[in-house]
Amino acid sequence: MKPVRLPAAATIALPRWGIVTLCLLYILPGLLGRDPWKGDDAASFGIMWTMAHGSLADWLWPHIVGLPMAEEGPLAFWLGALCIKLFGGLIGEPMAARLVTGLFFLLGSISVWYATYLLGRRTEAQPLKLAFGGQPEPRDFGRTLADGALLIYLGCLGLLVRSHETSAESLQISLVAFALYICARLLDQAALRFALSLGLTLGLLVLTRGWVLPITLWMTLLALCLYRQQSPQFKLILLALPVALGVTGIWLLAISLFHPFDSSPYDAWMLWNYRQIGLPSIGSISYFLKYGIWFTWPAWPFAGWAIYAWRKQEKALHIALPGAFVACFIFLAIINHRSEESILLPILPPLAILAAFGLPTMKRSAINAVDWFAVMIFTGVAGFIWLAWIAIQTGWPPKLAAKVAALAPGFHASFDLPIFVIALAITVAWFRLVIWRISRQPSVLWRAVVLSSGGIILCWLLLLSLCLPWINYQITYAPVAQDMATRLPTTYNCVEANIGPSQRASFAYFGNVHFAGFSDHDCRFLMLQSSRRAHTEALLPEQYPAETWELLWSGHRAADKDELLTLYRRK
Repeated sequence: MKPVRLPAAATIALPRWGIVTLCLLYILPGLLGRDPWKGDDAASFGIMWTMAHGSLADWLWPHIVGLPMAEEGPLAFWLGALCIKLFGGLIGEPMAARLVTGLFFLLGSISVWYATYLLGRRTEAQPLKLAFGGQPEPRDFGRTLADGALLIYLGCLGLLVRSHETSAESLQISLVAFALYICARLLDQAALRFALSLGLTLGLLVLTRGWVLPITLWMTLLALCLYRQQSPQFKLILLALPVALGVTGIWLLAISLFHPFDSSPYDAWMLWNYRQIGLPSIGSISYFLKYGIWFTWPAWPFAGWAIYAWRKQEKALHIALPGAFVACFIFLAIINHRSEESILLPILPPLAILAAFGLPTMKRSAINAVDWFAVMIFTGVAGFIWLAWIAIQTGWPPKLAAKVAALAPGFHASFDLPIFVIALAITVAWFRLVIWRISRQPSVLWRAVVLSSGGIILCWLLLLSLCLPWINYQITYAPVAQDMATRLPTTYNCVEANIGPSQRASFAYFGNVHFAGFSDHDCRFLMLQSSRRAHTEALLPEQYPAETWELLWSGHRAADKDELLTLYRRK
């Protein structure tokens, strides 16, 4: 028996303008008005920037002004470099690179919505017919579930920062969501065009972050077809593999023919892929359990309940398809010994869709518990952000102001009236949403997650509006790079560097530093990155004799008490 019994009044969809507004409020803060962030964001921008200002060889072998970065794949960087060339002169190169991040987010969000809608309007997903009628129409039920899935997707804590970074992960998660949508089409209707679309998507996933995930996903889909006894779809999914290989082969053939920089990124790329595969270990399992709980909140409680509630209809496509995707990505997470958040990202789209089918079966008490948790947590976080902003602006309360000042020494605050009005308006909107949810007790399905997604948007918008200047000052390398650039002569051959990818990208862009490339040798300058906790003063590695180098400059970000960057000149 189906576990869902609903009246039509519970399937009132969100207005389209409301969904569009939520998505814009979610994605725009963090894309506008900031420098490249330290970490993957700056490193990925560095690859895109190098491609945009380079030759064909730079496009075929991803690198950051001479530092090879062939581990993941070139697709996301190609798209970012294309945006830099088209729009960099109008809106600035960092912002132009982040245009693709916004497009990736839109692709993922639309795919999650439509995949849920297709699955939700299927016959086996419909609620039981009521004795006197009044049950929802399939299209209305599907739209309401799709709204719920999108709200859950936006509310996932793990998506928040990664969806705003200029990185390959933001494209990967969107392609996973699109592949799920294509599979919903293909398993519902055995059409060749859907198989070709699936093969194209899998090929693009290979060019984004390697072949391990696409190959495992392809085998999972074959197993799902065997489990559901769908022979026509099984044959079509087999056809998707050569299409994916053809898409990937374009890049592999190009690097074989042109041989960029008299070498090839193929070996490094394959080695990075092989390192994603291993036997499950206590470390990988504990990492998944420890970080997966908060990373996938609030999706996993609803998804777990959906699996339990629909346990007697486990072959139904709306449970089997997202469940197979989730199982595939959990398997990949526990065989990957690299403890990093990016291995958890692909789980979010199918988990959000699966969670949406748990919404109609959740008890009111469980829904209220999730709501009260969201109200307490996000209201408290929002209150702290406001208090921190007051401390930055006024110096009160003194202890918090001292702590904030210690985290960003030398920062000078300024009052921005439009930003203040926007932050105040979104805070008022949050309290109105809470009052609407608590006082009216609406019966619509998406009521269970509207506070979780709204709270995420509230806190993110407050943080990236009120505190953005402080955060940007703390993270950016712009002042340090520009200071170091003044110590370099107007003409020099190159700078040999032993620094991280994000530092290299930042110094190349902000300081216009010419780092040693694939063919540069015998540089007169040397740049090093070290830890002040390990050494009280800068020390040269053994391969650089101290008697042949003189210290020219040293510096660090004002907010980083450990990092030490030094510049040497050959005597």
